[in-house]
Amino acid sequence: MATGDILDRKPPTKSNVMAQTQYFFSDPVVAAFCGGGMAGAVSRTVVSPLERLKILFQVQSVGRTEYQMSVSQALKKMWVEEGWRGFMRGNGTNCIRIVPYSAIQFGSYNVYKKFFEATPGAELNSISRLACGGIAGVTSVVLTYPLDIVRTRLSIQTASFADLGNRVGKMPGMWETMVLMYKNEGGALALYRGLVPTVAGVAPYVGLNFMTYEAVRKYFTKDGEKNPSALRKLAAGAISGAVAQTCTYPFDVLRRRFQINTMSGMGYQYKSLADAIRVIIAQEGIKGLYKGIAPNLLKVAPSMASSWLSFEMTRDFLVGLRAEADDNAPAS
Repeated sequence: MATGDILDRKPPTKSNVMAQTQYFFSDPVVAAFCGGGMAGAVSRTVVSPLERLKILFQVQSVGRTEYQMSVSQALKKMWVEEGWRGFMRGNGTNCIRIVPYSAIQFGSYNVYKKFFEATPGAELNSISRLACGGIAGVTSVVLTYPLDIVRTRLSIQTASFADLGNRVGKMPGMWETMVLMYKNEGGALALYRGLVPTVAGVAPYVGLNFMTYEAVRKYFTKDGEKNPSALRKLAAGAISGAVAQTCTYPFDVLRRRFQINTMSGMGYQYKSLADAIRVIIAQEGIKGLYKGIAPNLLKVAPSMASSWLSFEMTRDFLVGLRAEADDNAPAS
C-alpha cells in the first residue's frame, strides 16, 4: 500500500459511525433479535405473579393441599406469606433467560424464513410459518435451557411446600442454584433435565404462535392498511397465545415435573416421558396434565399481547433507522 494512500485516507466522521450503527440495527434479523428481547422482558414482567402461580400448581403432587384453591385465593396466599417479592420470585432469572430466549426465537425465525420463501421476500403459507416457528422455538430452547430450569427451582423454593425442608435464612440465588445442581445432581446433564418434553412442547407451541398471530394479524388488517392498529395487534397476540398454549399445555406440565424430578420432598421419580404420562394419568387423571392451566390462560392474553406489540414497536423503530441514516448521509 502506498504511503500516499494512507495519508489521503480520511478518518471516519461521527456522522459516518452513526450511520453505520443505524444500518446495523436496522437489518431485519438484528431488528427482530432486539425486538424479541424487548418483547420477552416486557411480557414476562407484566404477568410474573401468574407465571409463578402456574408453576406452583403444576409441581404440586397428589395429596398436597398447599395450593389446592382458586387462583385469587392462591395469589392472596402468596401475597400474605411472601409479599411483593413472592409475586416477583424468579422473575429476575426469568428475564435473564427470556431476553436471549425471545431474542433468539424472533431472530432465528426471520433467518429461517429465508429458507422457506418460494422467492425472496415472498409471503409464507401457514404450514411454512408453522415449521419455521417450530425450528426457531427449538433453537431458542436448546441455547437457553439451563436458565429455565434454574428459574423453576427459584420459583418454588420459598413456597410453603412442607417437605422442602428448612427454609430459614437466605435462599440460594440464580448462580448458586446452578452450581449446586451441577455439583449435586449429575453435572451438566442436570441443567438439561426435562429438555425432551420441553422441546416436544415448544416446537408446536412456537410454530402455532407464529402461524396464528400472522394469520389473525392479516385478518385484522383492514383493506388499504399496511398494519392493523395497536389494539388489533394486542388482540391478535392474545388469540395466538391462547390457541398455542391450550394445544400444547400438557408438555409444559411434563417439563416442570422433570425439572424438579430430583428435588427432595416433591415426590416425583419419573423414569421417562412415557412413564411420566402414565403415572400422572393413573394418579391424577387427564386433568393432571392440565394443572395450572387457569392462571396460565389468565396470563397468556396480556403476556402474548404485550409481547407481540413490544416486538413490532421495537422492530419497526429499528428498521426505521435505515431511512433516517439515508436522509442524514452526506452526498457523494
